[in-house]
Amino acid sequence: MRRITIWLLSTVAALVLLFSYRTSTMGAGGETGAVATGSDPGGGTWSGADGGPDASGGGTGSSTGSGSGTTGGGSSTGGDGSTTGGSGTATGSVAQTRWGPVQVRITVAAGKITDVTAVQVPDGNRRDQEINDYAVPILRQEALAAQSARIDSVSGATVTSDGYRESLQSAIDAAHLR
Repeated sequence: MRRITIWLLSTVAALVLLFSYRTSTMGAGGETGAVATGSDPGGGTWSGADGGPDASGGGTGSSTGSGSGTTGGGSSTGGDGSTTGGSGTATGSVAQTRWGPVQVRITVAAGKITDVTAVQVPDGNRRDQEINDYAVPILRQEALAAQSARIDSVSGATVTSDGYRESLQSAIDAAHLR
């Protein structure tokens, strides 16, 4: 009888601990928030000295929104729609992941991606920070090597990798790179 009582109390204690554990997806009040699974893929912004490939005159050299056109002058477009010149930065749209927002900014020179910077990554707890301290440099290196958003996920950081790719593609679209 004593063994049954100890077993029952242990089980109840374990269940109480299990259900009282708070994860990083819970808000400050303990309620879980809705998770967005995507964003506007062309929602990045372009800010460049050459204005972009769709030159239409003497504007400001910046484009914001769907990436359908830019103002400014100086860059040309190749036959396949890729940028053949131009430099500046493009910030991708914010990719909402289950662990938090991910956003990247690319630097472009002569139509090539020369740098990728993570503007936002999930940082809700110490584990998120550890994962991203490991994963973001790998994702950056992959993006620079591939010159596109076709990069592999980092093991253990799949959600962040997906958000990184989504924001990176948005930045590439805003810069009118292929």
